[in-house]
Amino acid sequence: MIVAEQNIFYKAIGSEVEIFNQCNGLKLPLLLKGPTGTGKSRFIEFMADQLGKKLITISCHEETSSTDLIGRFIIKGAETVWIDGPLTMAVKNGYILYLDEVAEARPDVIVAIHSLTDHRRELFIDKLGETIKAHEDFLLVASFNPGYQKGFKELKPSTRQRFVALSFDYPQAKVETEILVQETGVDKDIAQKLVAIGNKIRNLTELGLTETVSTRLLVDAAKLIGNGLSKRLAVHVAVIEPLTDEQETLQALKDLSDLMI
Repeated sequence: MIVAEQNIFYKAIGSEVEIFNQCNGLKLPLLLKGPTGTGKSRFIEFMADQLGKKLITISCHEETSSTDLIGRFIIKGAETVWIDGPLTMAVKNGYILYLDEVAEARPDVIVAIHSLTDHRRELFIDKLGETIKAHEDFLLVASFNPGYQKGFKELKPSTRQRFVALSFDYPQAKVETEILVQETGVDKDIAQKLVAIGNKIRNLTELGLTETVSTRLLVDAAKLIGNGLSKRLAVHVAVIEPLTDEQETLQALKDLSDLMI
């Protein structure tokens, strides 16, 4: 099934649209699990657009704190005024808040969202001494990459079990080919070759790559090819080079991709 609309293209490969709509209707927090570049962020953008809801996306990292999300006091002229953070704005106004790579954030972020992920659906702002009930349209969505974060930062079971969870993975070759054609307008034959290269590299587990070829990288290569860059060079710079800095591995992957395209 192709799910698309005028502004944002997304191809559903399972029941993710139905699950999202159910979670939105029941106001259940949703956790998207899967490798980088498998369409998690695009899916959320698509669903927000379909529902006509405002989306606030926070790309979490090790410095992301609860203050960044909730808000802070600032000096304005001769006064000290409170400025709502993106989480507070979303809670008050009924937006979708998407915490991308939530496991990367500091532990106080997880503590801050706990009361929004159960029956209370409320946010406590300790600096104001206030508790805000979430707007009826507010929805919390988070994502993380279990494969990348295994052995590093992981979500605690007590946190994971506060969410409905949905797994994302790389699409089947036929589906991924269609995505490339729809996204970039590249010829189907070239799209098939790019997908074949991506799948070949994904199966080379012995290389020990931290991240493998994402659909996003293949889309970038297809765009470069469509804009006139040679096929081999486009694959080198958009697919191979982002994967590693190890020279022997780079050369081996370039040689492999040259044979396939």
